[in-house]
Formats: sequence, structure tokens, C-alpha cells
Amino acid sequence: MKTYAELSKSELEELEKKLLEKYAKVQEQGMKLDMSRGKPSTAQLDLSVTMLDMVNSGSDFMSNDGTDCRNYGILDGIPEAKQMMADVFECPADQVIVYGTSSLNIMYDTVSRSYTHGVMGNTPWCKLDSVKFLCPVPGYDRHFGITEFFGIEMINVPMTEEGPDMDMVEELVASDEAIKGIWCVPKYQNPTGISYSAETVHRFANLKPAAKDFRIYWDNAYAIHHLYEDKDMQDQIPNILDECEAAGNPDLVYQFASTSKITFPGAGIAAFSASKANLEDVKKQMKFQTIGHDKLNQLRHRRFFGDHDGLMAHMMKHAEIMRPKFELVEQSLRTGLGDLGIATWTAPKGGYFISLDVLDGCAKRVVALCKDAGMILTGAGATYPYGKDPRDCNIRIAPSYPTIEELGEACKVLVLCVKLASVEKLLADK
Repeated sequence: MKTYAELSKSELEELEKKLLEKYAKVQEQGMKLDMSRGKPSTAQLDLSVTMLDMVNSGSDFMSNDGTDCRNYGILDGIPEAKQMMADVFECPADQVIVYGTSSLNIMYDTVSRSYTHGVMGNTPWCKLDSVKFLCPVPGYDRHFGITEFFGIEMINVPMTEEGPDMDMVEELVASDEAIKGIWCVPKYQNPTGISYSAETVHRFANLKPAAKDFRIYWDNAYAIHHLYEDKDMQDQIPNILDECEAAGNPDLVYQFASTSKITFPGAGIAAFSASKANLEDVKKQMKFQTIGHDKLNQLRHRRFFGDHDGLMAHMMKHAEIMRPKFELVEQSLRTGLGDLGIATWTAPKGGYFISLDVLDGCAKRVVALCKDAGMILTGAGATYPYGKDPRDCNIRIAPSYPTIEELGEACKVLVLCVKLASVEKLLADK
């Protein structure tokens, strides 16, 4: 079979005619499909419904340390919730603060606090002439949204199969004091699904930043979101806190995590982990911000899972729902596009996303064609700072929310639209 690039102009024109006929038929079907965000499906939300019965009017509301969870108190979270999230971070419980429902909220607060009050006695960012952040791309749009909101200059760092381009990271961080942080999703990264290699984690821990207040923003959003129960099929990475401690850089990293896609998005619990010095710096602000977060929700979560083994067993229930969807997308892309030379994609072992790269200059066109056919994708460019993909080639696929039947139809539409946009591009270049 010829690749599309090997086809003559007349062959491309004939192919375009056939693809347009198929596309018109798809439009006539009046589909309404949405793969724009990585939302858990109804079946996944149903997994946690009985958690709502863990704390009710007949419950004992006492935490392990005797605190009445209905009342004020405990700024950093009840002990059993701290231990549960410490198990996710793989760190001691005294290096964890349990917040409210959203890790994104914690990340926003962390940037905001750094901007207005500085980091551990350093100059507040708002008083500096220039503040910059490194952004591995393609990456998480909401990370980029936070730094853009504060007017922080964002610098693209290409992702490799082992994580961010560390040669570039090391050079930039060491040479520019205005660079204050880097966004990272180290395991099953959004949107590529890539997990950082051991060497990448080691190099992060050994960074030598010019800025004393530089921090690695380590978002463990998908740390336990494996697709396979077999340990050999799960990505494992070194513990960044341990690596930083060993490198003599204990204060270099902030970690974030939540149960948003484990229990209920918007009603889970979120946590922050860092060195004790960093935690004390954070608490100086927190004590003015809140008397304490929702301890009843913390208690509810811990009683639902019981222990870390219970949490991991719950995650395997998610995997049973998610795995067939990821495999369906991969199979559909391989069958529909595999030999045509017009697309490449990732095949993650966990997380929530698949990253699809189409021919340069075609991503916006593919997304627009899909929309006109009744399928909504994440906007082209969303995986880059300022919404600007310099190659206009990356598309984030979110397989979680549709049913398996809907996903099958969506994959057919996506493949058709990639083919059509590619033919248009190649004809325009002839």
C-alpha cells in the first residue's frame, strides 16, 4: 500500500472525492459525540456511590486522633486521610497536607502565593521584572492557564519518549534566574501518556537552578491510574522526594494529587506533598485562608477505601472500564491510519489521554471537520501555552467519557477526518 505522500495528484483527487462522499453520509447521521475532556464515565462514577453511605447521621464522626470531624480544626488534614494520600505520594504522612476537592486549586494557590508573598523568604514574583515558567509540550492546558493568568512568560520544552528534553531544561534553569518553575505530569502524562524515565527523574532532582525559589511542580494526577493489573504492564518511576533528598535538594519539588478521577470529580480530596520546610512556608498562608478543609469528606474517603490495598483494588475496577476504550482507540488508529504516513500516536499504559499527531498544519482542520460531523474534540492548540501549537499537529484524545459503542463511532469519524484533512493538505502542497 502506498502512503498518502506517494500518491499522485490525480490519485489524491480521486481519494478526496471518495472521502468527501463518506463524510457527507456521516454528517447526515446527526451524531452528537463529545471527547473534549477527560471526564470519568457514568460507570466509573458508579464505582464510588456507596462511599456516600460511609458517613451519615448514624455515624461515628471521630478521626483516629479523636477529632470530631464535624467541627473546626486540623489545618493539614485528619491523620487517616494524610496517610492515605501519603501512600499515593509514597512519602511519610508528615510531608502531606490534605486540602479540599481540587489539586488544580492547590496549584493555583501555590503560584498565587509565590506571586504575592514569595517562596521561603525570596522576593515575591510580582515585584520582579520578569517571571518565566518551563512548559513541557504537548502538555496540560489548565497548567498553562494558571501561569498565563498571572502573566508569567511560558517557554515550550519538547517532550521526548522519556519525558521533557532534559538537556534544554538543565541549560535554561541554570542560566536564567527569572525561570521559577516547570510544570510536570510525571506518570501517564497529559496528553501523551508518557511516564518519565528513571534518568529523567534523577536529572530533575539534580537540577542546579539559578533561582533560589525555583520549584518543580510535580502533578501526580495519574500516579495510580494504571490500565493493567500486571505489574510488568504498569509504568513505575522513582520517588521524586527521595531523589531530591539524595541530591541535596530537598526543597526543590512541590507534589500535587487528588482523588478527582478516582471517586467524584469536584467532590474528592486533594493533597500537597513537599519537604517540611516547604510545608511550613505553605502553612503560613493557609492559616489565614482557612481553619480547615472538609474533614467529613476526608473521613468518608478513608473509610470507603480502608487502606492502600483497598484503594488499588478500586483502581483496578476503573482499569476494567478504561482499558477496552484505550485498546479500541489504538486498534482503530492502527487499522485506519497505520500504513498511510499521515499520523502517529501514543499507546499509554495508564492515565486518561492519547496524543495524536497529524500532518503539520492539519490539527485545526481535523478538529473542525470532526465538529461539523457531530464530534467535539479538545481544541487544536490546547496542549500548548497560549493555545498555539507551532506545528498545528497535535490532538488530544480523551476516551473515558463515551460508552464503548459511542467511542467506536467516534473513532471512525476521527479516522475519516484525519484522512480528509491530510489529502487536502497534500493536494494544496502539490
